[in-house]
Amino acid sequence: MTAPHSSFAASTVMDSILFRDAFGTQAMRNIFSDHALVQRYIDAEVALARAEARCGVIPAEAAEVIARESRLEHIDFEHMREETDIVGYPILPLVHQLVAMCGESGRYVHWGATTQDIMDTAVALQVRDALDSIDADIRALRQILAELAAKHRDTPMAGRTHLQQALPITFGYKVAIWLAMFDRHQERLAQLRPRVAVVEFAGAAGTLASLGDKGFEVQQAMAEELGLGVPASTWHVARDGFAEAVNLLALVTGSLGKIALDIMIMASTEFAEVYEPFVKGRGASSTMPQKRNPISSELMLAASKAVRQHAGLMVDAMVQDFERATGPWHAEWIAIPESFILTAGALHQAKFALGGLIVDSERMRHNLGLTRGLIVAEAVMMGLAPQMGRQQAHDVVYDACRTVNDTGGTLAEALAALPAVTQYLDRRAIDRLCDPAHYLGLAPQMVDRALALSAQLDARA
Repeated sequence: MTAPHSSFAASTVMDSILFRDAFGTQAMRNIFSDHALVQRYIDAEVALARAEARCGVIPAEAAEVIARESRLEHIDFEHMREETDIVGYPILPLVHQLVAMCGESGRYVHWGATTQDIMDTAVALQVRDALDSIDADIRALRQILAELAAKHRDTPMAGRTHLQQALPITFGYKVAIWLAMFDRHQERLAQLRPRVAVVEFAGAAGTLASLGDKGFEVQQAMAEELGLGVPASTWHVARDGFAEAVNLLALVTGSLGKIALDIMIMASTEFAEVYEPFVKGRGASSTMPQKRNPISSELMLAASKAVRQHAGLMVDAMVQDFERATGPWHAEWIAIPESFILTAGALHQAKFALGGLIVDSERMRHNLGLTRGLIVAEAVMMGLAPQMGRQQAHDVVYDACRTVNDTGGTLAEALAALPAVTQYLDRRAIDRLCDPAHYLGLAPQMVDRALALSAQLDARA
């Protein structure tokens, strides 16, 4: 049987029939689709015409015609593609078609602009809309995390450092750390938006020379037409805004990758503390019927690695020559859409995985007891220190720990056999010191603080 063929068959996960919803969302793909991009080019051209009419640069009736007749549905995309292959950029091919659509008024299309003005402004509009989508996703994820942290504020589990059990914590404490990361990302996004959602209209070398003394006035009017800010100076070769946006996405997906790694390890057979939501067939193996692989976490981790690469590409693309760049600008055309699509996909997976996360608190408590009390050796040492001094308490507890490791039993049993301990503590006091649930530090209170600060962030929004 011959495989189906299409001249427009996707060849990347962004648009793959098989993988596109694993690595992205339809909403974000819509923002960065070819049709949406060309519409944004048209929006920029129409806004420019209206701005110039407002400022008396072109006739008002010409701007009305340009706004009325410049229609996406009239674009011949195949012809535009062919001409773009020749020219190297899509704006001149677009302008040719818009001029034809607008008849006599077509002479005023693209008046005083350069190709990069239109392309940068279009991408600024896309990024603005994409940031709104990411902002909403982060807000929804924060709500999920806040509820999860509150629910498990007092659920004890083993805290681990260097992949070894260290001290008891609560699962809510772990989730509160995740929540605080995304609180900061929400703040970063709000701070970023005015730096990146700005118009680009400056002309061939960025000096607005073609408009004489009307340049600033038109630039301001065009920004108002599009709901964008006005930059302090031309940013044809000052790419820090877009670079910052993609690097923010790298931070967001980096945090998602950290959460994903925690979930994947905790979901392993030996830990068995959490599981992604059960959906029949999800995470199944083709050969091992018992498998339940953490698919969403795997996709989140993969996305974090890919966006990190694009973040580096965007920083590299900041190194541009003189007043208009050669190749570095083109690298953005790859990095920006892919980074936003991957981030949207990772956030979608996170909302699914965390929104229905299955937490086995009994298994957490079981794992907390695996060391037979050694995980709270510090608690015992600090409990004995007031009576015998810290160093002697350390040595006594150290000997008790060695006994447990060498001969078995529990730390409580080993301590109860030492006269140096029993002269100060009875068995009930020893058992209490050796109960991990009684040595959580301020973990529950840290959950409370994180939740309060997160709520304050929403209240300020």
